[in-house]
Amino acid sequence: MATIEDFEKVDIRVGTILEATNNEKAKKPAYQLKIDFGEEIGIKTSSAQITKCYEAEELVGKQIVAVVNFPPRQIAEVKSEVLVLGSDSKQGVVLLQPTVKVENGDKIC
Repeated sequence: MATIEDFEKVDIRVGTILEATNNEKAKKPAYQLKIDFGEEIGIKTSSAQITKCYEAEELVGKQIVAVVNFPPRQIAEVKSEVLVLGSDSKQGVVLLQPTVKVENGDKIC
């Protein structure tokens, strides 16, 4: 069982998607995202398997929730620096988002 101390080690923040393009060489369909997490963290890249529920152009400007302190992973030719969070739903992965606009870099608590 996870403890509250385990949860406190995970740095989860809000960011805004600046760019979304196909990650052409990924084994499973995915987008390469550039996400702004504000001054403290900056702009990070992620590869996200969210193509079933979203078109690339509709993602730009969306606020999302992501883990920002996991080690980077290489996904095909993309260095994925953050883990974008979503629900694994029947229709595909659905992004977690704030219900109102907040500052980029706001910490999830």
